[in-house]
Amino acid sequence: MSGLSVRNVQQAKAMKRKVQCGDDVAVQRLGVVGGLGALAGADLFYKLTRSQQVLADQFHYHLLLEQHAFNDASLPLYKGVNISSRKFYVYEMCKAFEARGIEAVMLPCFASHTFLGEIQEELSVRILDMMAALKQHIAGLYAPGTGLGVIASDVVRDSGLFERYLGSSYSLIYPQAAEQAALMEAVYGVGGIKEGGLEGGPLEAVHQLSLALQAQGAVVIVPGMTELSLVCAALQRRGIAMLDSNEIYADFAAGEKHRQAKAPFKLGVVGGVGPAATVDFMDKVVANTPAGKDQDHIKMVVEQNPQIPDRTANLLRAETDPTIALYATCQRLADAGADAIAIPCNTAHAFVARIQQHLDVPIVNMLSETIEAIVQRHGSKKPLGLIATSGTVKSRVYHEAARAAGLHVITPGHEYQALVMEAIYGERGIKAGFTDGICKEQLLVVAEHLCELGAGVLILGCTELPLVLSHADAFHLGGHVAALVDPTTVLALKCIQLALDARNATG
Repeated sequence: MSGLSVRNVQQAKAMKRKVQCGDDVAVQRLGVVGGLGALAGADLFYKLTRSQQVLADQFHYHLLLEQHAFNDASLPLYKGVNISSRKFYVYEMCKAFEARGIEAVMLPCFASHTFLGEIQEELSVRILDMMAALKQHIAGLYAPGTGLGVIASDVVRDSGLFERYLGSSYSLIYPQAAEQAALMEAVYGVGGIKEGGLEGGPLEAVHQLSLALQAQGAVVIVPGMTELSLVCAALQRRGIAMLDSNEIYADFAAGEKHRQAKAPFKLGVVGGVGPAATVDFMDKVVANTPAGKDQDHIKMVVEQNPQIPDRTANLLRAETDPTIALYATCQRLADAGADAIAIPCNTAHAFVARIQQHLDVPIVNMLSETIEAIVQRHGSKKPLGLIATSGTVKSRVYHEAARAAGLHVITPGHEYQALVMEAIYGERGIKAGFTDGICKEQLLVVAEHLCELGAGVLILGCTELPLVLSHADAFHLGGHVAALVDPTTVLALKCIQLALDARNATG
C-alpha cells in the first residue's frame, strides 16, 4: 500500500467504529462504570438520563450502566490503602465498553480518577474526566482565588488530585484531622452514606463539616466523593452551598460530542514467517526509532505464528493455502488494537490483496514501499535484480509493483534460482539457522550473476536474506557495483514513520 499514512489508518478504524441511527444521525454511546460505589453509580446514571441534553434528544443517546462483582467495592479509602484491584476493575470494564463500540466512558469514582492517565494510555475508548467537568463548572461560576471547601477520601486527598486541577487558581480548604475522621466514618462506616444511610448521623456529620469549612472561608463545598451527591440536595436545603458532582459530570458528558481517544500508535506484526526474520524486523524497528528512553519506542503486538502454511509451497505446488491463516492472524492483531499491520515476509505479499479487502486495518505493503524507496534513492533507470523464493518470483508481485513505477525486474536463471532456494531451505540454509558458509556463498554467486545480467540494484526479496547480506548503497562483487536493498529495513522505516506521524498528530 504505497503512500500509506496515518490518515488512512484513522479512516479505516473510524469506518469500523461508526455507529449510525435513522437518517445518518450519529448516536452518542456512553457507558457508565458501576460497581465502584453502587448507589453513586446509579445516581450518576439517573442524572445522566434526565439531563436536559439527553431528554431533548433521547433517541440519539445510547446509555449503558454496567456493574460487576468487585470485591473491594466496600473498601474504605483510608490513607495508605492499596487500590490496585480498583485499577484492574476499571481497566477491564473500560475494555469491555471499548469492545462494544462505546465512544466514551463515565467513571463515577474520584479515587479512580487518581490513576486515570494510566488507564487511558492503554485504551482507545475515551474516559470522560470528572475533574475536568468540575473545573469547567467552577471556572464558569467562581473567580480565581475563591475558597473551595474540598471533602474527599483520604486516598483522593493525599493524591493531590484537586491540587492538580484547581490548586493553581483557587484556595483549597480541607477539613481538620478530627473532621476528616468523622467524614470517613459518615461515608464508609456501618450505616453510612455508602450503605444508603442518607439521613440521621451521616447527614448531620457532613453538614457540620461543611459548616466548619465555610467558617474557614469556603464559598462553596466541592465533593471529592461521589457518594456525597446522594445527600447534596438535602444539604443544599439546609443552606450549604455544595456542588452536585454527579449532576455536573452528567451534564458535561451529555453536552459533548464524543470521539475516540487517540491512543498511542500500535503496530501489529505477523510473526513466524519466518521466525528469525520476525526478530530481525523488530530489531530494525527498535534500532531505527529515534528514542531517548523506553517510552519513546513503538508499541508492537506480535503473533509469532510459525504454523502458517508455507507460502512458497502453496504458490509452487498448490500445497495448503495460507490465506485464512494469514487473515486470522491479521484479524487477531486488529482485535488487539493494531493501527497498521506489518508482514515481514515477501512471499506472503502474494496473498495480501485478497486479505486486505476483509480487514479494517491496513497492511503496510512491503513490496510497494520497497519499490518506492528504490525510486527515491536510486532513480528509475537501473534494472532491478530480484533474489527471492521461487514462490515470490512466480507470483510476480515484485514485477507488478516495479512495472507500475516504470522499473524492469531481472530474475536469476533456472540453475541460479535453485541456488537461492537451497540457500534458504537447504540443510545448511538460512531457515535451518545458518547465516554463513555455503548459504552465503550461494547467494553471492546469484548476486554476481544478476549483476552480469545488468542489474544495478539487488532486492533481497526474502526476509531471510538480510540475515546473511546487509542493506548497502554500494555492494562490490566481481568487478560489479550494485545497491543491496533490504525490504525488511524499508518496512521498518515506513512503520516508524507512521508511528511518528501519529505521535505528531496527537501532539
